[in-house]
Amino acid sequence: MKNTRVLAWTILIILALVWGSSFILIKRGLAVYNAGEVGALRILAACIFLLPLSVPKLRKLSKRHIKLLFGIGLLGSFIPAFLFALGQTQLDSGVTGVMNGLTPIFVLIVGAVFFKQKFQKTMYLGIFLAFLGTAILLTAGSNAGLSSFNIYAVFIVLATMCYGLNLNFIKYYLADLNAVVITGVSILLVGPLAAAYLFFGTDFTTKLSTTPGAWDALGYISLLGVMSTSIALILFNRLVQITTPIFTSMVTYLIPIVAIAWGLLDGETLTSGQIGGMGAILLGVFITNRKKKAS
Repeated sequence: MKNTRVLAWTILIILALVWGSSFILIKRGLAVYNAGEVGALRILAACIFLLPLSVPKLRKLSKRHIKLLFGIGLLGSFIPAFLFALGQTQLDSGVTGVMNGLTPIFVLIVGAVFFKQKFQKTMYLGIFLAFLGTAILLTAGSNAGLSSFNIYAVFIVLATMCYGLNLNFIKYYLADLNAVVITGVSILLVGPLAAAYLFFGTDFTTKLSTTPGAWDALGYISLLGVMSTSIALILFNRLVQITTPIFTSMVTYLIPIVAIAWGLLDGETLTSGQIGGMGAILLGVFITNRKKKAS
């Protein structure tokens, strides 16, 4: 039990460092490529990196597993990769990192609605604060005041909803598979979708050969795919299996610290509205999980 606890916290800290750095890598990629290209490149890089692990495992899986893993690939990797890149075209990386903290809220909601987890009344305060903070960020643009509505924050909310579904599905439907299989095969199954979009729906190859800084940006996105999508997801899915979904999603407490630090080092600034909104989100997540632990 003690060794498992140490392992869980070690993985949690590593994930916070890796995923907290992912938003600045997305920002670097967006300097050259559009959101769709960044999302597709991220998934494709992860898929290629994991090929030696995923292909041998695919043949040993049942049709049920393959169907579930395809859904996990969509919810846990493919769709969020595009949504985060799209949202970050108009949101600073630090703000995006904090909004990622909504994941535990959606883990709770999905667990209560679909998996009959206990939903304490005291959790409503935390959920209310988290969504209040989100509403503030929706009206506080990256460099604007509270009078402007930033629709791009909605994309981040949708991405965290996908993560909330994904966490519960892994915990309750794929507990019989190890983390490497879940990560490798799920990304393998959605990799062709990313490749098809990238090479037939964008001008990625033209940019790569003609746009200054294109290769550097490709390097940042490839690092994002290998570290944040491949290696981190293996660790993350392992964490899901040895702990509860709530503990696993607690990584989102630490991610904002790393993300904001990178953003400030990169010259980003925070408005009073953004600070208030981010504070409300983190406080809401803290209250919700604190009550959960006490129950």
